[in-house]
Amino acid sequence: MLNLTPRYTGTRIDELPAALQPLAAQSFTLARLYAGRGITEPNELETGLSDLLPAEMLHGVTEAVRLLNVAIDEGQRILIVGDFDCDGATSTALMMRALSAMGATVDFLVPDRFKYGYGLTPEIVELGIETYKPQMIVTVDNGISSHEGVARAQADGITVIITDHHLTTKPVPPAEAVVNPNQLKCDFSSKALVGVGVAFYVLGRLAKLRREAGKSTVQVSQYLDLVALGTIADVGILDKNNRILVHHGLAAIRQGRCCMGILALLEQAGRDPKQLHAQDFGFVLGPRINAAGRMDNMRIGIECLLTEDWPTAQRLAQELEQLNRTRRQVEGEMRNQADSIVEALNADNESNSSSDCNGDDDNDIIIHKESEKKPADANNDSRSIVLYQDNWHQGVIGIVAGRLKESHYRPSIVFAPADVERTGADDAIKGSARSIAGVHIRDAIEQVAEQHPDLISHFGGHAMAAGLTIKRSNFDGFVNAFDEVMDELDDSVFAEQKYTDGTLQAEDFSLWFADNLADASIWGHGFAPPIFDGVFEVLSFKVLKDKHLKLSLRYPDVQYPIEAIYFNFDSSEWDYRAEKVHLLFELDINEWNGKKSLQLMVKDLAVIL
Repeated sequence: MLNLTPRYTGTRIDELPAALQPLAAQSFTLARLYAGRGITEPNELETGLSDLLPAEMLHGVTEAVRLLNVAIDEGQRILIVGDFDCDGATSTALMMRALSAMGATVDFLVPDRFKYGYGLTPEIVELGIETYKPQMIVTVDNGISSHEGVARAQADGITVIITDHHLTTKPVPPAEAVVNPNQLKCDFSSKALVGVGVAFYVLGRLAKLRREAGKSTVQVSQYLDLVALGTIADVGILDKNNRILVHHGLAAIRQGRCCMGILALLEQAGRDPKQLHAQDFGFVLGPRINAAGRMDNMRIGIECLLTEDWPTAQRLAQELEQLNRTRRQVEGEMRNQADSIVEALNADNESNSSSDCNGDDDNDIIIHKESEKKPADANNDSRSIVLYQDNWHQGVIGIVAGRLKESHYRPSIVFAPADVERTGADDAIKGSARSIAGVHIRDAIEQVAEQHPDLISHFGGHAMAAGLTIKRSNFDGFVNAFDEVMDELDDSVFAEQKYTDGTLQAEDFSLWFADNLADASIWGHGFAPPIFDGVFEVLSFKVLKDKHLKLSLRYPDVQYPIEAIYFNFDSSEWDYRAEKVHLLFELDINEWNGKKSLQLMVKDLAVIL
């Protein structure tokens, strides 16, 4: 049987929070799902825009709005400086659309990650001055650590407004206004806003101010398609506030009330906007927008989100589709190399373990890589995966780190050269980190920076994802220092917990329930998609393309066979003699040749003989 952790342990209606008991009378499964995600009151599930937290709670928003209002009235040249991921692209497009509609003179600049790196650097400010001669710079999804860039802009008399959401434990730059729910003085009760969410709040407050003054303004809620896309693509925690934003953005796209670029991207992906779900922002739209910043320049992605011309939207969406295919190819090659390194080093570690540790079984993984040789400091109790290769592409290191984290359940950091033409000891390499529950990756990197001030040039990020720059010669030192931080953590942090929402009742195995479940909430990071387990009788099985397991199953009191699919399954987990299986699965609807059928998407499996 699988070893699973239940999200909610109650088995009776009277064990549920009182406010959920009326719902349980209609669907005990749904009430149990909400209880397992900490919902105790029905108002926590409200989706009205009036339930959003007030903008006035954001520290710095009043001053930012005052400055923007004056800038619009005086016709000042405003330059938006964005970031090269989907959150940065949607933030930039939102600012451009809303400020233009209010009458602003506005342009945008997004750093080419391969030339300028991340944030409001002095070099980006100088490029902006040379190209656009701005009187005001507004950052979106960046800037909270850009002290030098702010100083460079102010030296030319440029007003700077920072809007960001990244974490910081240091004083913010002395910009004329800083809006970030995660800055030290901010009492905004949701710290989960991503960059586009912060931009939405600033613009909404600005629009209200101008409306009350009888000035040119706009209804900023019409751009919630962009807010929803950026929030999910940036893996924003889906607290109530973010769920409301995504709910309305998703509804707008389903109704066709969205920017042409999103419709064109969905067309490229062969997806019907009316059937869109929240997860599609992360799996369908986000990667195509992100491909621009990863493989070329995010300007293509932003222009796709800005155009009002359908043929132009289609052309740009096609370019993004091609970039995404290239990204997938590069990523696949890097993943194969990374997996080979991991396997080789694990084999070395097992060999060393058997000779040095008298056969003790040590499950901790150590994978550190700088060259073709195993580093001398490799040891068998590392809790991280840290890799580097001279020929790796910095545009996809974050994706590769994420895959390694998922497959090995270890915090993973993948480095690539900042410039592939420069891979000497003193040249910069850039790392992208992805983490597991219980390891706050940005704080862990900050600990290294505090204990070893000379190791890290720049860093920033969140609990689950971060970025950093170091010298190539500092790689081994960083690996050792990062391992020391990991060694301070409890062993339990590195033991993956697999959660379940329990078993389903027979009537839940239906298209109606699967369809309603998908729309019962905005599911995602921080409000986990429903996942169930159960013991099924195996009627038949097939192995497809040597890597996918297709099952036909029977469940008690269900009068028809239930189909299940386990993609990329480990063949060692399967036994052709299996009579029963214990599955961990998500409910899905399979559509083929115009027909819909219920399908279980298997996430884990244990054979019962």
